[in-house]
Amino acid sequence: MQKIFILILSVCLSQLLFAQKFTAYRAGTMQPVSVTDMANELSTAQVVFVGEEHNDSMAHVLQHELFKALHQVKGSQLALSMEMFETDCQTPLNDYLQGFVTEAQMIKDARAWGNYKDYRPLVEYAKEQSLAVIAANAPRRYVNLVARRGMQSLDSLSKEAKQWLPKLPYDTLDGAYAKKFWDMMAGHGRPSIYHSQSLWDASMSYSIHQYQKKHKKELVYHLCGRFHSDDKLGTVEQLQRRNKKLVIKNVTCIPKTIADAMTKEALAAIADFVVITEKE
Repeated sequence: MQKIFILILSVCLSQLLFAQKFTAYRAGTMQPVSVTDMANELSTAQVVFVGEEHNDSMAHVLQHELFKALHQVKGSQLALSMEMFETDCQTPLNDYLQGFVTEAQMIKDARAWGNYKDYRPLVEYAKEQSLAVIAANAPRRYVNLVARRGMQSLDSLSKEAKQWLPKLPYDTLDGAYAKKFWDMMAGHGRPSIYHSQSLWDASMSYSIHQYQKKHKKELVYHLCGRFHSDDKLGTVEQLQRRNKKLVIKNVTCIPKTIADAMTKEALAAIADFVVITEKE
């Protein structure tokens, strides 16, 4: 009996410690907020961006918890959109969601990322609840093409190839986003490198826009690297330009090691909600 009690206590403590490894804040006040309250406030948006560092395991935990909390509010009026799947992989992804193919086959055919295990809980939850999953990103082969030969190289692609891309020519967001990108690059690199980055943003925003036009009552929950959505630039700005009336909110997940070097004001300016994560 004592052993069982110790085991239960150990499990409870481990879950408590696990749950404490991220803290969410309302950006305006930088006061802590629960995942449930955050979901309630985000539910008034039509699109919610959740930015991450791709290797941040705690960010993935938050994304899953927030998605489930939003589902409690929105029910079937919720869709998952992901940078982690490319547009030409929508069919194998749909085949898996509908139970036609195995997970192993989907992972292969949909070219799932190497760390797919981090995103698997969200996809599985969407599958269990019959929620749509949008393969939002541009095929990497065309992003690489732009990086090598410039954005005009896309004009020579076949009609079949172009169906996986946003309408050409796509917006390259000269201005604050370009400055942010080149600051990160320390001024190095060709213009085509920035245009390849912009293709990601244009593609993700186009995928969300196309889905949202057909499913106006649904909230689209989009996962992406936080560079694409912080400061409501990048993909967020691209999407807002496609539909100025669209209500968009964003969440950013920042590792504590990075957040500790930022001021409270700088953190508050990035997103509607800031989540500070710690390593497991």
